[in-house]
Amino acid sequence: MAVLPLLLCLLPLAPASSPPQPATPSPCPRRCRCQTQSLPLSVLCPGAGLLFVPPSLDRRAAELRLADNFIAAVRRRDLANMTGLLHLSLSRNTIRHVAAGAFADLRALRALHLDGNRLTSLGEGQLRGLVNLRHLILSNNQLAALAAGALDDCAETLEDLDLSYNNLEQLPWEALGRLGNVNTLGLDHNLLASVPAGAFSRLHKLARLDMTSNRLTTIPPDPLFSRLPLLARPRGSPASALVLAFGGNPLHCNCELVWLRRLAREDDLEACASPPALGGRYFWAVGEEEFVCEPPVVTHRSPPLAVPAGRPAALRCRAVGDPEPRVRWVSPQGRLLGNSSRARAFPNGTLELLVTEPGDGGIFTCIAANAAGEATAAVELTVGPPPPPQLANSTSCDPPRDGDPDALTPPSAASASAKAADAGPPTDRGIQVTEHGATAALVQWPDQRPIPGIRMYQIQYNSSADDILVYRMIPADSHSFLLTDLASGRTYDLCVLAVYEDGATGLTATRPVGCARFSTEPALQPCGAPHAPFLGGTMIIALGGVIVASVLVFIFVLLMRYKVHGGQPPGKAKTPAPVSSVCSQTNGALGPTPAPPAPEPAAPRAHTVVQLDCESWGPSHEPVGP
Repeated sequence: MAVLPLLLCLLPLAPASSPPQPATPSPCPRRCRCQTQSLPLSVLCPGAGLLFVPPSLDRRAAELRLADNFIAAVRRRDLANMTGLLHLSLSRNTIRHVAAGAFADLRALRALHLDGNRLTSLGEGQLRGLVNLRHLILSNNQLAALAAGALDDCAETLEDLDLSYNNLEQLPWEALGRLGNVNTLGLDHNLLASVPAGAFSRLHKLARLDMTSNRLTTIPPDPLFSRLPLLARPRGSPASALVLAFGGNPLHCNCELVWLRRLAREDDLEACASPPALGGRYFWAVGEEEFVCEPPVVTHRSPPLAVPAGRPAALRCRAVGDPEPRVRWVSPQGRLLGNSSRARAFPNGTLELLVTEPGDGGIFTCIAANAAGEATAAVELTVGPPPPPQLANSTSCDPPRDGDPDALTPPSAASASAKAADAGPPTDRGIQVTEHGATAALVQWPDQRPIPGIRMYQIQYNSSADDILVYRMIPADSHSFLLTDLASGRTYDLCVLAVYEDGATGLTATRPVGCARFSTEPALQPCGAPHAPFLGGTMIIALGGVIVASVLVFIFVLLMRYKVHGGQPPGKAKTPAPVSSVCSQTNGALGPTPAPPAPEPAAPRAHTVVQLDCESWGPSHEPVGP
């Protein structure tokens, strides 16, 4: 029993077990300030002149501020394993590239600031893994494209999305419509030209929508706008109010914006850009009765067309109105036509049939519609039989031989047989094409007196090798026309239309007079005729040869005459050689000496007697004597 008190006294003296030591924190990056003494941990590196994300970051940090540096890219390993990071600021750097999956480990991240960088696009994998993101700031970049799946991982949690001050012309409106919890949506200062109807209908929690300074000419009505009151200034507005800002857009104030004009507003900052009568006026100062539209009017349509089967055909329809009407086409069978394997419909009102079939003929209806009404116009298309295959022209110049199965018929017979084969029954027997040669044809048609108010006739034609229609306008008092721009050896489809004024509508209309098909004769080339360059070269060579021969004969004659006259020029007699006299000075010795040079004049001197011996020399250099 005495041992127990002793043990109880010694227990307080025993050393207590030490608690577990916390992990050693990573060193703070150079030029950064780190808060590691208490939670949450923070790494603050604003304006530190960093060129990249520091590799020695504490991976336990909850806040990382890298704003106002020179970071150009975010790599996959830069933010790896930072699972507890809540706030990341990369604002005002020079970031051009974000690697796919660079934020994949930041599953707890609540706010991401990437504003003030140089991003040009945002793909589907660059924001992958941000399943708890609430604030995404992408303003003041150079974004021109936003992928449809870029916001998929944060679509259910995102509350604040800022895309302002970018170069966005289009947006994935379907993806934006899935942001059910978004409160603030900033789309201002972009290049948006249109907003689809119902783009914001599912954004039930939207409190502020900013579309300032875009290229919007109209804003379509949206169920969200009609459900909530709109106030321009958030101050004093109820909690459920929607703040809509759309100033700085070139609004076209017509009947499409009446719905917006009827909403109560507290400001008059927005202005109308068009129509000219309302340009520059404050939007809220324009009365509702001035927001008007003009119904469409068809100003141009294709005349009746006639094409052979298998060829393309283009039907055109133009209309004007306010707003600009949309043009649609209805087939003769009553079907609405659009883009398909056989037809293409263009926004400018042109319908192109890529390959026509005999059953495509009939009356096509052009429908131009806008918010004020619609207008229709009919275009007639005639599809004829397909043209026969064209035979290649023969290049042989030999005349055909009797009994040769491969010989061609004479040109006149060939053209006549081709006309009989190609012409077929014309659409109207009143159209006659006569006197057609290789490049010209005379077109004649009967008088159209039953059609009142004829202004002119129109001839349209094209060849078998060219699908482009050629038009010719003929005065109303003419009933024939000579075509002189035809190509030889081709088949032409030709139609004559009467252009007249419709008394019922007062508009210009057309009525077909008739159509015909004819062929031009093949061009004939003479056989055996030398080409002009060959003739010119031959003449030059022959002329040069004649000149050279004449010069040689002249030189030969001169040489012969020179030889006959003994080397003397002709016309001069041969004379004996002259005798020269040489005087030499001697000192008592005889013999010829060379003649000294002429002495220079000198001063007078004393007379000296000198004996001179003079001899005469003949042509044989023998002395002749004194």
